Amino acid sequence: MDDKKQLEQFEAKIAAGLKIEPKDWMPEAYRKQLIRMMSQHAHSEIVGMLPEGNWITRAPSLRRKAILLAKVQDEAGHGLYLYSATETLGVDRSELLEQLHSGKAKYSSIFNYPTLTWADIGAIGWLVDGAAIMNQTALARGSYGPYSRAMVKICKEESFHNRQGYEIMMNLAQGTPEQKEMAQDAFNRWWWPSIMMLGPSDDKSPNSDQLMRWKVKMESNDAIRQRFIDRTVPQAEFIGLKVPDADLKFNDVTGHYEHGPINWEEFFDVIKGNGPCNAKRIKDRVEADKKGAWVREAATAYAAKQAKEKLVA
Repeated sequence: MDDKKQLEQFEAKIAAGLKIEPKDWMPEAYRKQLIRMMSQHAHSEIVGMLPEGNWITRAPSLRRKAILLAKVQDEAGHGLYLYSATETLGVDRSELLEQLHSGKAKYSSIFNYPTLTWADIGAIGWLVDGAAIMNQTALARGSYGPYSRAMVKICKEESFHNRQGYEIMMNLAQGTPEQKEMAQDAFNRWWWPSIMMLGPSDDKSPNSDQLMRWKVKMESNDAIRQRFIDRTVPQAEFIGLKVPDADLKFNDVTGHYEHGPINWEEFFDVIKGNGPCNAKRIKDRVEADKKGAWVREAATAYAAKQAKEKLVA
C-alpha cells in the first residue's frame, strides 16, 4: 500500500473518531507533532514540581504539608505516564530528558514564575491547574490512544489539585486583612501568566491547524482560554477577589466575559528562556537528575539481578 492510500485510511480513521495506536501507520508529521507536544507536557509536569516542592517544608500546617506532598507526588506520576506514552512513538526517554536539560526542549511558560508566598501555592492549584484541566479534558478526547488514555487519569488528579488550591485561596480571602492582601497579590501575579499558558491566539500558533485537523487537539487555544475565564471570574468574585483586568466585562449578548489585551511579548520572551526563573528551573532540574542517578542505577541493577535469577531457575 502506498503512502497516499495509507494517509487516506489514517485520516478516515480519525474522522470516524477512532484512536490511532502505536503500531498503526501514521504520517511522520503526526508522529513528530505528538512527540513535541507530549514531551513538552511531560517536561511541564516534572518542572512544575519545583516551585511547589519549594514550599513543602514551609506549609502552614501538617494537613497542608500532607496535601502538598501528595500533589507533588502526583505531578511526578503524570510525568512518568507522559514519558511512557511518548516512548510508544519510538523515542527514548533519556533523549527527551537530555533535550530538556540542555534547553532544547520547551515546557509550559507558567513554571518560570516564582512562588513568593504561601498564597502562590493556592493560586497555582486554582489557576494553573484549573487552566490545565480545561486543556487536558479536551486532550482526553484526542486521536492518539496512549496520550488520550493518560489524560483520563491525570485529569482526575488535577481536579483534586484544583480544589485544594481554591480552598487555600478561599481561606486566605476570608482571613485577616493581611491574609486577604496576600491572596489578592498572588492572584494579581498569576492571572495573566495562567491565561497565557493556554497558548498563543490561533493566528499566532503555527501548529494549531494541523493538530486540530488530526484531532490531537480538539479545541483551539482561544476557545479553551474563554472557557477558563468564564469559569474562573465568578469563582474569584465569590471569595471576594478582584480580577486584575481593568478591561474585563461581561457581554450579555454572547454570554462570555471579554478580557483586556494579553502581553504576548512577555509570553514569547519567557518561552525563549528569559523569564524570571527559567535558568533556575533548569539548573535545579539538572541537579535533581544527578542526585537521583544512584537510585536509577540501583533499581536497574536489582531488576537485572532478578531477571538473571529467574532465568537460572
